[in-house]
Amino acid sequence: LLPFKVSQTQVRDGIKRWYASKWFAPGALKSKAMVDQIKGLYIPYWTFDAQVHCPWEAEAGYHYYVNEEYRDSQGKSQVRRVQKTRWEHASGQLDHFFDDEPVPGTKGVDMNLLKQVEPFPTTTELVPHDTAYLSGYVVEHYQIVLVDAAKHSREAMHDQLMALCGAQVPGDTHRNLRISPQYSGETFKHILVPIWLLSYTFGRRTFQVIANGYTGVIAGAYPKSAWKIFFVVMAVLLVILLFAMANQ
Repeated sequence: LLPFKVSQTQVRDGIKRWYASKWFAPGALKSKAMVDQIKGLYIPYWTFDAQVHCPWEAEAGYHYYVNEEYRDSQGKSQVRRVQKTRWEHASGQLDHFFDDEPVPGTKGVDMNLLKQVEPFPTTTELVPHDTAYLSGYVVEHYQIVLVDAAKHSREAMHDQLMALCGAQVPGDTHRNLRISPQYSGETFKHILVPIWLLSYTFGRRTFQVIANGYTGVIAGAYPKSAWKIFFVVMAVLLVILLFAMANQ
């Protein structure tokens, strides 16, 4: 597990500052969304390691320019510079080690918010499981099984390999990139990571704010004031109108 490093007091103050920075939030939000309802959780994560040897093939594109003649709106002959692309076959190979690729094992916390507060420093800061660390916190059991987590991890690794191999393709651009990854030395860990969670209701909607319990990074959802958005739109339209009048 990864122990809590950021205290509840620190997170409470951080969330207050986070609220204050949200200009489009309704003015009543600070009093409605009480930060004293925050709670600490250990949520499950899977992490995966793998060594990958990945041959790739692609078409490398090299830009060049030619002059083309055309007729303008008045029928006069003009010359313009046009970009063309020459395509050539390219191939290579990539060797890469994936270290502690994370996959959340929870369904109770918004995945988009979790991504915003990652990473959790699981490679160097993990400690052996000890119930002493869990005292006073809610511990969630994993809700995504190993087979599904491994599938998500492999998909994430594939996307990263596409980007890494694409960066190796020579030229100015590329297309039809094909990779053939070969995985070896695959291992996994089941770990617990700390988060602070605030769930609050505003109007008829429920929102979540979470903080990384180790780094303190905060992410959350909040309601938007229709009046504030309206006044900003009107102000922008007014500036555009004044600018147009000044240039007449």
